[in-house]
Amino acid sequence: MKLEHLTLRNYRNYAQVDTDFSPQINVLIGENAQGKTNLLEAVYVLALARSHRTSNDKELIRFGEQFAKVSGSVSRSRGLTQLELIISTQGKRARVNRIEQPKLSQYLGQFNVVLFAPEDLAIVKGSPANRRRFIDMEFGQMSGKYLYNLTQYRVMLKQRNAYLKQLKFHQAKDMVYLDVLSDQLAAYGAEIVAARETLLQQMAGFAATIHQDITKGKETLTFAYQTQVPEKARGSVEEAYHAFEQLFGEHRRREVEQGTTLVGPHRDDVAFIVNDKNVANFGSQGQQRTTALAVKLAEIDLMKAQTGEYPVLLLDDVLSELDDMRQTHLLKAIQNKVQTFLTTTSLDGIAQEIIETPAVFHVNNGVLAAD
Repeated sequence: MKLEHLTLRNYRNYAQVDTDFSPQINVLIGENAQGKTNLLEAVYVLALARSHRTSNDKELIRFGEQFAKVSGSVSRSRGLTQLELIISTQGKRARVNRIEQPKLSQYLGQFNVVLFAPEDLAIVKGSPANRRRFIDMEFGQMSGKYLYNLTQYRVMLKQRNAYLKQLKFHQAKDMVYLDVLSDQLAAYGAEIVAARETLLQQMAGFAATIHQDITKGKETLTFAYQTQVPEKARGSVEEAYHAFEQLFGEHRRREVEQGTTLVGPHRDDVAFIVNDKNVANFGSQGQQRTTALAVKLAEIDLMKAQTGEYPVLLLDDVLSELDDMRQTHLLKAIQNKVQTFLTTTSLDGIAQEIIETPAVFHVNNGVLAAD
């Protein structure tokens, strides 16, 4: 999968961009606050119809303008796909091959990206919410079914929490309706847990191999999926559903007392274990960074396994955060395999002997110029 051409109109600090890219490594060079990350963000938005930096789409529109447009030509094994997103104060409109998509969920999955930014180095030791978001964003790209179940789960969770609050404050009494909401939440939750179990196992396998390579076999990385569903029930949607039924029954009184849902995949986490120790709590900073790098590179292999195509890799100033050894491993891992967009303030300090003839673009105050 390659992004062959990108067009921007009124996006952030870019008035206009029309450019072709190399199928290998594209380096965006410029001083800070010139627009390097904005361009990388635009590629991410083209893929996922949302920003990784803000939940307010209005921030993506150039100051003083009414709309922003992001479009691109993506080549896949099945041919060329034209994607277009128009972002305005009224919302987003998405087109695939010039055909408007009635739902954004029908747009997603046409173009897959993996983003690696300095903040991702903290994914190992960050909050469970950060790891859930990471899992959901990546798995949602790979599977329309996962994305659908996750979306429906969030809708039902909001409804169930609202009704639990009504029960807590004696504004409702019908426990049968709570059972109906619980049943629907259990159905979607079971699908999510079963999918996470399968995909995390696959990702763990890729990550373990990469991690052993980086550490020259001195360390072993494993994943521990932490969910309320018993391990023996996670691999089956039906068994996970029955497990949720039992858990909702056991927690009903506490949930009514607290006015919130205490059971479900919205409370899941994943721990990264290095040599039998949770690296978030007991690992050195170097071990945490190596683990984060292995996990991000494993995303690439998992996406290839799930979709049949390598995603596009976005590296937002991440090389400056890695030492020479990890930087070299990263660049070797992606060379001639994954189309890559890399932002940096300078090529100094980058293992240039590994990057073979990169396409270099200079970014200055919202203007993109090829070298």
